[in-house]
Amino acid sequence: MRYQFQSPSGGFSFRPKIFTDAIKMLVTVNFAIFFLQYMSGQDQLFFKLFGLVPKDIWSSFMIWQPISYLFFHGSIWHVLINMFVLWMFGSELERIWGKERFLKYYFITGIGSGLVTFTFNINSTIPVVGASGAVYGVLLAYGLMYPNRTIYLYGILPIKSIWFVVGIGIIAFFSSFSNATNISHMTHLSGMLIGFVFLRSRFRFKDVIFSIRKQALEYQIHREEKHNAKQKQMETDINQILEKINEVGFDKLSQGEKDKLFEGSKSLHRDKKKD
Repeated sequence: MRYQFQSPSGGFSFRPKIFTDAIKMLVTVNFAIFFLQYMSGQDQLFFKLFGLVPKDIWSSFMIWQPISYLFFHGSIWHVLINMFVLWMFGSELERIWGKERFLKYYFITGIGSGLVTFTFNINSTIPVVGASGAVYGVLLAYGLMYPNRTIYLYGILPIKSIWFVVGIGIIAFFSSFSNATNISHMTHLSGMLIGFVFLRSRFRFKDVIFSIRKQALEYQIHREEKHNAKQKQMETDINQILEKINEVGFDKLSQGEKDKLFEGSKSLHRDKKKD
């Protein structure tokens, strides 16, 4: 599918820089990996190790796959189309957002769409490869930021960018229910949905880290308080048993009291050694 652009009346014309920094890096890495993959002649081995294979992530703990699958492609046309669309739509986003924010958005949508694909196909052994999840996220962002920009499909049919994005979203949605092709439409749709949530929410990675650390600290404090309360109760029980020994002797203790005294002594001894 080819694209041409036309700015809204009174707007500036769209002249993307040949390659912005993040786009240059992503395109270079993707083509370099495809070249090595092609020259090796071991596509299936690479896809098995570095593609997104849901069952292997779960059973073999290949936790790198939701990231690495973004850099492997099934054919020269697959990588060419993805990189072309990334360059065409992503260049302007990077100029507006800056390199750091653009890369963060790219990987959040790409990795996120991979995780969604993994979740809904957890027993699948078919590798999913390609940057399409992230690219569809970029398309979504472009449509939301420039909704009135005209795109000429095949250089003929004019359509507003927002309706173009809605259209491919609908296609991805209904196609995700079909197994008739070898295209992972769920990954495409997930990239768009994650991108929409990211752009429309006040999501901040620092806030997530702070929340996780806060929850971890509260859990640690709760554990310590629970442990201290248990130790205090144990000390009280041991003191009562020791008083009973002073009054009637050790032989008069029940088996339960002897066991409690023994276990309590061991526990208190361990805590003193830690201190």
